[in-house]
Amino acid sequence: MNDIVVGIIALLTGAVFCFRGYLAMRLVIPVWGAFAGFMLGAGIVSGDAGFLGNALGWLVGLGLALVFGLIAYLYYEVSVIIGMTGIGFVLGTSLMVMLGVTWSWLIVLSGVVLAVLLAFLAIAGDLPMMLLTVLTALAGASTIVGGLMLLFGTVDLEDFDLGVTTETVADNWWWFVLYGGLVVGGIVAQYTDVDRRRDTLRQAWGTGVSSIGDSTS
Repeated sequence: MNDIVVGIIALLTGAVFCFRGYLAMRLVIPVWGAFAGFMLGAGIVSGDAGFLGNALGWLVGLGLALVFGLIAYLYYEVSVIIGMTGIGFVLGTSLMVMLGVTWSWLIVLSGVVLAVLLAFLAIAGDLPMMLLTVLTALAGASTIVGGLMLLFGTVDLEDFDLGVTTETVADNWWWFVLYGGLVVGGIVAQYTDVDRRRDTLRQAWGTGVSSIGDSTS
């Protein structure tokens, strides 16, 4: 059951980030931050019960999701750190898995290094639109694929702590094809929407709410 819930959350979060990430940055980063907070909170108290194996995991996860999401919505610098850190970690770990590296400290370290690098670049300089489009499409596609793997029972939550995920992706080439298609689709969907395009991350974050309103009218 936990695999299904997390899979659905990952699928929805990844889809928004992949296809609307840059265009609706003001709302997308808080959603991404809430997802990161949920995963962090649930992981902190997992213990012997396993990931989301008890009520405390759900409570702490939902609590941190609310805190992370709210802070990311209100403060630009915090939203950038949360958003870019999340993107960097997903991309770093995904790259290691695609290269066939067994899930271990090396994968986590790669994710952390790329997360810190992207967060620093985002704060030190306002990231350009095209780079943001590519980054959000890549991270969103990785999250979608992970969510689908959970929903279809290809992997379960415990597998993300083992080498099973790497082996599963390596043995099933269609996950690579799906990932590539999602990345291309996400970039095209975001980049071709000229009316709501902004030049930099700060501009996109500042106009994100109105952009979503325009798209639904």
